[in-house]
Amino acid sequence: MRAFATLLRRDLAILLPGGSRGSAGGGVLWIATLLASILPLDRLVAADREAGVFDQLRLRGVSEEVAMTARLLAHWLSFGPLILIATLPAAALLSLTGDTFWRLFVSLLAGTPGLAAIGLITSALLASLRGGTALAGLMLAPVAVPLVIFGAGHLARDDISGALFAAAFSLVLCAIAPFAAAAAIRAAR
Repeated sequence: MRAFATLLRRDLAILLPGGSRGSAGGGVLWIATLLASILPLDRLVAADREAGVFDQLRLRGVSEEVAMTARLLAHWLSFGPLILIATLPAAALLSLTGDTFWRLFVSLLAGTPGLAAIGLITSALLASLRGGTALAGLMLAPVAVPLVIFGAGHLARDDISGALFAAAFSLVLCAIAPFAAAAAIRAAR
């Protein structure tokens, strides 16, 4: 994390003039959040599907929707709180003002559950494919881009419309994700 932050600060110092570094820093953290949500996708569903965990849960009366809801929560807990905690030192490294920091924190808090939901759906869809993790970024990016744009766009405006859109998008995705992922697991049998 320390090396990543050092490289990020160095590259931003080279690419951006001093005044625009603070305004672009929030977007950089949103991109880092998107990349952090992609990292565990290859292990999120595929290994348990191959091992027969979902079949055993079904035999014990646990539906795929409940299992996928637990996966969604676990996936968000694997990166969401850590990104939120890392926002404070990253804000200091990127010279974000206090107001920009709080806007970034709120938008990340609203948007990270949506990124976890998109990741769960993508992982479940690709669980039955050999080498499907190579496609994960390609499938996840078009759906995640609006969430990242509105979450990062919240930093440039005085109103909270961007964060509210990110929260609404996350809420819809979190409501749909367990059912979509469970359907993908059932279809892969």
